[in-house]
Formats: sequence, C-alpha cells, structure tokens
Amino acid sequence: MRTPLRWRRGLPITIAAILGFSLCLGQENEARFTRLRRDMVETQLRARDISDKRVLEAMGTVPRHLFVPPNLREQAYEDYPLPIAEGQTISQPYIVALMTQCLELKGKERVLEIGTGSGYQAAILSRLVARVFSIEINDVLAAQATDLLRSLGYANVEVRKGDGFFGWPEHAPFDAVIVTAAPGRLPEPLFEQLAEGGRLVIPLGESDAAQVLTRFRKVKGNKVVEEILDVRFVPMIGESLRKKK
Repeated sequence: MRTPLRWRRGLPITIAAILGFSLCLGQENEARFTRLRRDMVETQLRARDISDKRVLEAMGTVPRHLFVPPNLREQAYEDYPLPIAEGQTISQPYIVALMTQCLELKGKERVLEIGTGSGYQAAILSRLVARVFSIEINDVLAAQATDLLRSLGYANVEVRKGDGFFGWPEHAPFDAVIVTAAPGRLPEPLFEQLAEGGRLVIPLGESDAAQVLTRFRKVKGNKVVEEILDVRFVPMIGESLRKKK
C-alpha cells in the first residue's frame, strides 16, 4: 500500500515540475521574440525612413509571430513577406510600417482596411486610432482574424466578410483607408467614403506588372495623388477583377 501512496504524493510534484518548465520555456520564447521585434524596429524601420514614433511603438509592441503560421514564427521578424492561409501573404514589416505611416494617424481616427488577411495590419492600426473597420473577402481568413484579434484583446477592431471594392458605407466617412491588395485601378467607392482631408493608401497595378504604392488625399472633394514606391502585392479580387472584363 505504501508504494501507491508514495506515487500519489510524487505525482503533483512531477506535474508542478513540468508546468514550471513549460512556463519558463514560454517566458524564454516571449523574451526572444521581444528582442527580435526590437531588432526589427531598429534595423528594418528606424534605420530606413520610418520616423513616426507612434508607428514605431506599435510595430515594437504587436506580437507579429502570432499572426503567422506556427512553423514560420521564427521568421516572423525577418525583412520579407511570409505566406499565411488560403494562399495569401503577410507583408514584410517595412511595408506595413510604411503604409501605416503614410496614413498620418494622430489617434482619434476611424480607419477602413481592405484585406484583413492574418489581422496583423489591423492590430497595428488598433493601437493608433479609435476604431478600425476591416473587410476580408475570404471566409476562412475573416473568421481566423476575428478570433485571433479578439483573443489578443484588440477590441476596437471590427472585421466582416465581404468584397472590399465597395467599402463599408454604413460606417463611412473614414479618416483614412488602407488597401492591402492591388487592384488595377482605384475603386471609386473607397475614395467616396473618405472624409474630407482623409488619406487613402493603396498599391495600384496589375499582378503581372509593376505596382505602385499610391496615396490619395481628398481635398475639396478632389484627388491629390502621390506615388510612394514600387511594390508587389497579391491582386485584389472580387468586383475589382470583374471590372476589368
């Protein structure tokens, strides 16, 4: 009878040891990802032309490794895009930071995002503005991003499944609009839903040709256009493709 008793007494100690080891391992991993995130900000963003302090802080805070597949987490803070579910990608950190900086956010804005993807860009925006409205055309990605953003506490982000070409008129006007897929030309509903003085940042161009990251400002209802740099994004699908036919 004593052997089973000793075994029962030892079991909680064994479980406690395993839990303690797992906790330490988890803390070490998080500390390592924190260092990688800090290095990303310094070498990929601040060392280039990302100077907005709020954008740098957001990029240094949001856990990018949680927005990529588990087998790619070690690469989450590298200077290149990564594949996610449904054949889509998460943009490289620099492009995320640059597009966000181009929106010129101050803190009280309502922002529309077209192309939720993994939810990473929405998470960055959530730390910079009052409300984020994000549209994703793919059912699987929309559901996954919604669950992840909610679990991480990004309560000011609302995601819905739909065709981003048409925007989200129920919540317009928006102080800023960001598009993370490339249409051949600007979807007019997105500009129409932009508030006076607002900024719209979008990659424009065919998927098999040069694309240009472009910023539109609404000034007295008119478009003021500025080309930022050449980029490469996945094509915008849905109505954007049908408009070409």
